[in-house]
Formats: sequence, structure tokens, C-alpha cells
Amino acid sequence: MSADGRKKRVCTHIDLSWNKGRLALSEQLQSRYFSYKCSLISQPLNSAGFAELVRAARSAMPDLEVVVDDCICEGHKVITTSTVMGTLVKPLPGWPASDKILAVAAVSIWTLNSTGDIEDVSTLVDLENLRLQLGLHSALSDHLPTN
Repeated sequence: MSADGRKKRVCTHIDLSWNKGRLALSEQLQSRYFSYKCSLISQPLNSAGFAELVRAARSAMPDLEVVVDDCICEGHKVITTSTVMGTLVKPLPGWPASDKILAVAAVSIWTLNSTGDIEDVSTLVDLENLRLQLGLHSALSDHLPTN
């Protein structure tokens, strides 16, 4: 599979899963060894766990949209930078509901196998910015110098 093919596969996976909730279709792009890791969760998820996470997020944030800002491919790795947007109308564990439209940056590293199936995704979400947008206190801000 070409670099453009790998990038297209990753962007299709994002669109099918996060944006459209078409989890059975997005699962067809994953290897049977699929693993999802994210700074929002404490342990890796398999395909079924990932689907549950997406369902919970889409239920709590019905207007959820993930926009891929950049997509870079090197070998069997694809890197995406994305903006996750939506209104958190129902609380998620650790995050209260809000009437604000949130926009949070995320960076993901995707590993595809030799046949082009997605084996591993590691996502880093800008949690500090999410806390700020939700008006939550940050322990780190207590220790930063002020002007």
C-alpha cells in the first residue's frame, strides 16, 4: 500500500468511527490485533473497547467532529494532528457537561501492518486546554510564575 493509501485509510477510519459512528465499517480497517491508547484512558483498548469509547463520546457529545489538520506518512507509521470539536452535553467520567463548544487538539501515531490494516493508535489529547475550556482548576497553574 502506498503512503497516500495509508493516509487515506487512517482518515477514513477517523471519519467512519468518530464522525459518523459507523463502527462496524471502521473495524474492517483494523487488524485483529488492534490496540488503542489515549491520554484520556488508563489502559489500552482492543477493537470492542475502542467502539465502546467512541459510542460513549458520541453519546455525550452528539455534535462531535474530528477534523484532521495534518496527515503525514513515513513507512508504516501515519501521524495525524486533529481538532476535536463539539459540545459535551452529558458528562463523561472526569469531565462535566458544558454548554460551551469545545475545540481540543490531538496528535495520533498510527501503525499499519504490511497489508495496510491499522494495528495500533496512540493519541495524545491536550488535556490542559480541555480543562481550561471547561473551567476546571489545574494543579499545575498553582505552581507557575505570574507576571
